[in-house]
Amino acid sequence: MWFLGGKDWNVVGIMFEKTDSYSINANRAKGKNAETVKTRVKVHDRTILWIVYNQKGAILESGHGRGVHHIPATKVKELEKVLHTNQSIRELLRILENGQSKKAAQKLIWSGYPVRPAAPSSE
Repeated sequence: MWFLGGKDWNVVGIMFEKTDSYSINANRAKGKNAETVKTRVKVHDRTILWIVYNQKGAILESGHGRGVHHIPATKVKELEKVLHTNQSIRELLRILENGQSKKAAQKLIWSGYPVRPAAPSSE
């Protein structure tokens, strides 16, 4: 398809911030720059998952990033299941698709965060 007008991708990285908080970094990239952006997101030390979307919201490619070791494998699988439906991700994609910005970021709002252990009581 890129021979018909070039790549026009939305590259999204789910980034580890702390155990119960991840962020979403999203970039709209075109042409040769699209591959560069994808590679940079893939190799970032805190990237849990990277996803390449087209301008209609379909996933073209995805994979685990270098930061996948920060969270349990079960949580990675849960995240992979919601990439099409998570409202935080969809919101950022809308911003990119509408041309409001070429870059967008926000905290991932998601009910699947690992539960923090309770602090020991001082009784």
